[in-house]
Amino acid sequence: MPCHPARARQLLKKGRAAVFRRHPFTIILKDREGGETQPLELKIDPGAKVTGLPLVAEFPRGREVLWAAELHHRGEQVREALHRRRGYRRFRRYRKTRYREPRFSNRGRPEGWLPPSLESRVANILTWGKRLCRWSPVTAVSVELAKFDTQKFQHPEISGIEYQQGELSGYEVREYLLEKYGRRCAYCGKEDVPLEVDHVVPKSRGGTDRVSNLTLACRECNRAKGNRLLQEWLEDLKKSRRAVDRKRAENIPKVLSLLKEPLKGAAFINATRYALVERLKALGLPVFTATAAQTKYNRARQGYPKAHWIDAACVGETGESVRLDPGMQALKITARGHGSRRVQNVDRYGFPRGEPKRVRRFMGFATGDLVKAVIPTGKYAGVHVGRVAIRSRPGFRLNGFDVHPKHLRLLQRADGYEYDWVKGGSGVSSPRPEGRGPRRRVI
Repeated sequence: MPCHPARARQLLKKGRAAVFRRHPFTIILKDREGGETQPLELKIDPGAKVTGLPLVAEFPRGREVLWAAELHHRGEQVREALHRRRGYRRFRRYRKTRYREPRFSNRGRPEGWLPPSLESRVANILTWGKRLCRWSPVTAVSVELAKFDTQKFQHPEISGIEYQQGELSGYEVREYLLEKYGRRCAYCGKEDVPLEVDHVVPKSRGGTDRVSNLTLACRECNRAKGNRLLQEWLEDLKKSRRAVDRKRAENIPKVLSLLKEPLKGAAFINATRYALVERLKALGLPVFTATAAQTKYNRARQGYPKAHWIDAACVGETGESVRLDPGMQALKITARGHGSRRVQNVDRYGFPRGEPKRVRRFMGFATGDLVKAVIPTGKYAGVHVGRVAIRSRPGFRLNGFDVHPKHLRLLQRADGYEYDWVKGGSGVSSPRPEGRGPRRRVI
């Protein structure tokens, strides 16, 4: 069972326990196995960017959150990496240095396939579900099974057949944009000139091909904007004295008013909600699902602030009455991956650059390992703790400076995640005395 840090210090001082893991800090008992435990429920509030993961125990006096974490995903990084790889491969084909037969038509997708960026999110949650079940006596899992009506987000009054009549009903994309912007450049207002379709939020900055992210621009404005966001371009235009730039600065707020919020996050949740529940069932524990409306109602009824791990604690029927420690601080877990699978680095044109990668582990260390450095002399003399980056020579990188491996001691091997604490506590009003620090439970 997760225990208080004071209890953990007593067990470690008496030699009855040993440190099993640094992050999350976990101890293992030496003198006994098993023992009396209380029902412990793992609650999950899946999110496109952040997922809440609290452990809620059921005591005779009620349910209480004993430990909590917020898992930050790296789906956008996966998407960008695949986009770069696709560009390199296409460029190699167009170089005509050798012939490669196309292999697009003979590749099948297995049942339940998800795009890699979504698969990364589901795998992160499943990984931590397995870890928490292995380190603590979890007896049940509760998941928020959210379903978003993306049409309602844009048109709250929509109903009936209107769901089948989208924004482009009766139009082609270009014809629709011509009608929307009056057949003129949306930035400078020029008419009777060739117009180009411009992404308001560039695709290189995370923009999509959604029609609400498209506008019309003349070639001069399209090139002047480049891959900048409108807010960035507007700041530069305000510094210019050209008449055309003043005209563009006046029209940019009008373009911003026609934009709509992206629905990528809602699409991610809709695409992965059933896959996540099915994979969690493989843990061999009862899995309960709940709606987002019930979670919001439970949190508002108890007067708790908005936070990912607090939302997760309020999931389902067991979230109707949950006690939060006013000083509790959630662990911030950020997915970093296990390094690049690419053996050879390349330049922006796809040509090899530098030397091929060698072994992943060197002198007993790998990039991402949590280490403790005790440096006796020099500019950086003292004790330093952090994640190390290895090199092919004994001059590793730690916290922004070089350190020799002989001064390093391994604390925890790299597991693909980085750990920190979420800023601020639970936000619940506290009767505890001043000066008492945030409370963190030990598994």
